[in-house]
Amino acid sequence: MSGHSKWATTKYRKGAQDSARAKVFAKIIRQVEVAAREGGSDMSANAGLRTMYAKARDSSVPIDTIERAIKRGSGELEGVRYESISYEGYAPDGVAVIVECLSDNRNRTGAEIRNIFSKSGGSMAEPGAVSWQFERKGVLVVPRTFEEDRVLEVAMEAGAEDLADEGEHWLVTCSPTDLMAVRSALEDAELSPGSSELSMVPTTTVEVSDESEAKRVLRLIETLDDHDDVQNVYANFDIADSVMAAYGE
Repeated sequence: MSGHSKWATTKYRKGAQDSARAKVFAKIIRQVEVAAREGGSDMSANAGLRTMYAKARDSSVPIDTIERAIKRGSGELEGVRYESISYEGYAPDGVAVIVECLSDNRNRTGAEIRNIFSKSGGSMAEPGAVSWQFERKGVLVVPRTFEEDRVLEVAMEAGAEDLADEGEHWLVTCSPTDLMAVRSALEDAELSPGSSELSMVPTTTVEVSDESEAKRVLRLIETLDDHDDVQNVYANFDIADSVMAAYGE
C-alpha cells in the first residue's frame, strides 16, 4: 500500500477523536472559504465548493458554520483572505513530501514549514523537485462493513479506477472529475463513504524498513499536519502495516 493510503486512514482515525475535531473544523472551514472565493457561492456551478461542502459535512461541521464560511469566501461577510501555497521536500530516508497550505502570511508560513522539516531530519526542496512523483486523484474512504464486491461494482460503474483493502476501510480512487459522481453513486446505493476528497497519490514509493526511521518519517508528517496553515500533507513512503497501526492508536 502507498504512503498516501496508509496516512489517509490514519488521519481518518485521528480526525474522529474529539481532541482533534476543533483543529479539523478550522482547517476545513478555511478550505470552504477559499473554494467559495475562487469559484463563487453557487455550489451547482462550483465543483470545488461542492467537494469541500461534502468534506465538511463528513466531518460533522455544523451547516450554519459552513454557510458562514461560504459567505466570507464570496464576500458577503468580512473575512481574512487566504493564499494557496504548496511546499515540497524530503523526509528521512528520501521520502518525498508535498505540503499544501492556506495562509494569510506567506513569509511566516514558509519559514515555519522550513523549520519543521529541518528540526525533524528532513529538508525543503525546490518547486517541482518531488511533485512529479504524485498525481491528483479523488479518494473515498468507505466503511469495511459494506461488502467489497458491492462497493467495487457500484464504484466502478460510476467511474472509479481502483479499490484497495485498508483494514478497517475500503479505499476507492478515481479521477478528480469523477469524485462527486462516484460519491453520489455510493450514497444512492446506501454505501455512503466516511470521507471523500481530492488528494495527491504517489506513483512510486520509498520503502522505509527500519522502525526507528519509519517513526521519524511519521513524526515529521504529523508535525506538518498539525500546523494551523497546513491543509494536506502527502508522502510516498511504504511503511509496515504494524508500525502504521501502532502509530495511529
